[in-house]
Amino acid sequence: MNERDGIFAGEDPFKIARRWLAEAEPLEPNDPNAIALASVDPDGMPNVRMVLLKDILDDSFVFYTNYTSAKGQEITASGKAAFVLHWKSLRRQIRVRGRAERYEGPEADAYYASRSLKSRLGAWSSPQSQPLASRASLMAEVARQTARHGTNPPRPPFWGGIRIVPSEIEFWADGAFRLHDRFQWRKGASVDTWAVTRLAP
Repeated sequence: MNERDGIFAGEDPFKIARRWLAEAEPLEPNDPNAIALASVDPDGMPNVRMVLLKDILDDSFVFYTNYTSAKGQEITASGKAAFVLHWKSLRRQIRVRGRAERYEGPEADAYYASRSLKSRLGAWSSPQSQPLASRASLMAEVARQTARHGTNPPRPPFWGGIRIVPSEIEFWADGAFRLHDRFQWRKGASVDTWAVTRLAP
């Protein structure tokens, strides 16, 4: 019997991840693509926050952020990140660890252009993760950026995608008596091959 039958079936972990996300979309009431993203500061102290996963490519996972934010700076400095994608409705999760790099160019431009105007202006206006004098000062900056950029603001040079190229992906599903099913995919000797191991719950 193939150990990875059913929801674990397949030879491409990115296809499995896309399939699980598609199954979660009609069931999760809010943000089925929300991930808990982890990075570390220069002292090695971890940071974690929720962000939205925006794409699963053939070799990586993509989210977007302000590069001057805490997460942007920490990921730029270390070149590494990890996240977990968890669905209570499906009782499943995906854990990812790997190399992180900027994802810019036409793909980032296209995603930025697809956002609402207020979100695009907000990207220009917020000094993300920096101390803020008041809500009023933030709204004043939004008004200033609106006057500056109008209804078609370009993508800010400090804002774009980050793609995580995994060295490790784990698929987890809830099991009876807390005997969960876990399969860890790790990069093999070749960059194009994965070694798959069942892990104890």
